[in-house]
Amino acid sequence: MTSPVRLALLGCGTVGSDVVRLLHEQSADLAARIGAPLEIAGIAVRRLGRDRGDLPVDPALFTTDPLGLVKRDDVDVVVEVVGGIEPARTWLVEALRAGKSVVTANKALLAEDGATLHDAAAEGGADLYYEASVAGAIPLLRPLRESLHGDRINRVTGIVNGTTNFILSAMDVTGAGFAEALEEATELGYAEADPTADVEGFDAAAKAAILASLAFHTRVTAADVHREGITEVTAADVASAKAMGCTIKLLCIAARGADAAGRETVSVRVHPAMIPLTHPLAGVGDAFNAVFVEAEAAGQLMFYGRGAGGAPTASAVLGDVVAVARNRLAGVHAASESAYADLPVRPMGEALTRYHVSLDVADRPGVLEAVAGVFARHEVSIATVRQGPGGGGSDAELVIVTHVAPDAALAATVRELRGLDIVRSVTSVLRVEGGA
Repeated sequence: MTSPVRLALLGCGTVGSDVVRLLHEQSADLAARIGAPLEIAGIAVRRLGRDRGDLPVDPALFTTDPLGLVKRDDVDVVVEVVGGIEPARTWLVEALRAGKSVVTANKALLAEDGATLHDAAAEGGADLYYEASVAGAIPLLRPLRESLHGDRINRVTGIVNGTTNFILSAMDVTGAGFAEALEEATELGYAEADPTADVEGFDAAAKAAILASLAFHTRVTAADVHREGITEVTAADVASAKAMGCTIKLLCIAARGADAAGRETVSVRVHPAMIPLTHPLAGVGDAFNAVFVEAEAAGQLMFYGRGAGGAPTASAVLGDVVAVARNRLAGVHAASESAYADLPVRPMGEALTRYHVSLDVADRPGVLEAVAGVFARHEVSIATVRQGPGGGGSDAELVIVTHVAPDAALAATVRELRGLDIVRSVTSVLRVEGGA
């Protein structure tokens, strides 16, 4: 065994505590895998006096000076599990420029300003690993940037937020509305006291940006991602999906394709969508995550597992720690960021998708013809129409599913429908993915 590889741990909350425990419990195995023991040089926390239970660590290692810890000469690797943009960015840039490898779970920082971190890593000749930033313990990012590096990835579709997947799964199983399912998720600890980042799609959008950047060798930020949450999904939407042989999931979709001028571009979006029950992602329930990758040579690949939680995320963090520690002992570092393609991000209006539209309309002759005329004017082809009784005696319900069309044309169609006298209301608009 050589001299220990010394770690600076930034953050000791749920994930950080589990990192400490796993380092203690698996110390012998980790040392054998690396060829040197791992030692904690220090742990940066907000408050020194907080009760941390039976955490197996010397209290003298705790500090409230994270930047000072990062700058110490006896630190080899910085592990960051604090989150947020600043001051985490300052800490990590300092470490990387000084040649200290970084392992981070900070999806928000990577999605907003990953370029700065990658540039700092290249400048300092250090490793930047972030497997834990997307889908918890699921080995996903390293396969995208290493195992599939010799292939061409065309599309990545994923369920990457456990809270929203639990809520939508509960709505599907019990018939509950959004508010009731959110309340259950909160009681069980799946949802935060303020669930906005999850239910409005911000968390999934950050992860979508990271996935697209790796899959398409292009710098994609969270600002490039079209984002919609699940707060408007109703029990009626879920029932309508069931009637079509579908279920509703919050999907992140990153796809490579040509724009109207024939230039290669990427499209990145997060929104709720109906998917057929035959799709591999349809059976992903509870708070689990799954990502479906479509590559030219490898074909279809599915990655599935627990996407959050202290222990699963800590597992991914330690996997990265082992990799960077091995590199350090060998005197090498991993390949730098691959952003050579530099593809433009296509606006949401040019994304190709399908719509499921529910309308309350006047129950009289000529209504269906008028509605169909709106779709025709925007060059949107109708796949199916289902008609039934509406909420009142003079109303009827129309449920229309379209063929694939540009999202802008579909949205314009819905806007015109809302202005028709014969349309009492547009009760639901959902995209449909994964079908013909």
